Amino acid sequence: MAKLAIVYHSGYGHTKRMADSVLAGAAGVPGAEARAIAIDPEGNLPDGGWEALAAANAIIFGAPTYMGGASWQFKKFADASSRPWFGQAWKDKLAAGFTNSASVNGDKFSTIQYFVTLAMQHGMLWVGTGMMPANRKESQRNDVNWVAGFTGALAQTPADAAVEEMPPGDLETARLFGARVAETAKRLFG
Repeated sequence: MAKLAIVYHSGYGHTKRMADSVLAGAAGVPGAEARAIAIDPEGNLPDGGWEALAAANAIIFGAPTYMGGASWQFKKFADASSRPWFGQAWKDKLAAGFTNSASVNGDKFSTIQYFVTLAMQHGMLWVGTGMMPANRKESQRNDVNWVAGFTGALAQTPADAAVEEMPPGDLETARLFGARVAETAKRLFG
């Protein structure tokens, strides 16, 4: 059984909804087990969070993009991950990431690149989306991968949009992304 952990911070609920979609995609893969671990408003993991990450074959990072980077709560978690780093505890686990911001671009790639750097410092193996973008004239906002993320799953939610108003295409992109990471983990560890 491949084990996945989705560790994320959500400031306003949009990134949580994206994490829920990633979780649904991962958990829907036979032979894969997935768990979401929310980073709290103070940047801490819940009880058992570090142990769940230690037991996982794949760790999917998620955070909103604020001011061109991951939220400070996620960065606090990343800094605290130096403990497993010292023992190379995450070496050769799979890694992946997702983010959401209010703007179409919003410098989301800076957040994804931060996740990639974190994963590389841990000696992890990165999994991208494997999805073609919705970049043709007939493409619509609710198409899968409309934001065109390759390195990680990207979503865009207007600043004044409620969590329930998140674009369905972005949530489907997140679900497919979770399934891709789970399928990859299953091939390697299942």
